[in-house]
Amino acid sequence: MHITKTTPLNQILKLNSLCKQCGNCCRFSSGYVLEQEIKQIANLLNLNEEEFKEKYLEETILFNKPVYRIKTKPSSKPYSECIFLENNLCKIHKAKPLFCKIINCSHAPELLSWYYLNYILDPKDPFALREWRIYLHSGGKAIPGGFLFDFDKKDLKHAFSLSFKEVKTDGKEKNKPKHY
Repeated sequence: MHITKTTPLNQILKLNSLCKQCGNCCRFSSGYVLEQEIKQIANLLNLNEEEFKEKYLEETILFNKPVYRIKTKPSSKPYSECIFLENNLCKIHKAKPLFCKIINCSHAPELLSWYYLNYILDPKDPFALREWRIYLHSGGKAIPGGFLFDFDKKDLKHAFSLSFKEVKTDGKEKNKPKHY
């Protein structure tokens, strides 16, 4: 399947049938959880949303946006298992986040970019566009709709014309990234 930014979610979900259920995606990392998915997962675990966030999620910044990622088990290795992986199965399978539903070994790079483009990246945020450029230049998979030339030219011009001098002017912060 040819994956683009505009590939419909129902088509993306069909790719899950290619999953071999090897557990590698969960054995080496964890997935992202969208704000609207928190309640369902918390309910499955008989927790309120705040308890669930505190016990199982860590907040991080991705493309200048705060996002939640499922915690991983402690490990001495540079990678670690998802906290919900038990006997090579997902403990929260009935409420599995979209990220975890769609990522599979056969299309992982394209699906990761699809997810970022459709659920994380704000194309109007100049700092997010800069980070997206870094992601692409450091090996992130570019899919149609996610190449830099696919974005609005005015937004790109603004994102890449900002200089560090514009971030601080006369001691006042201006055009500063939201989360730095």
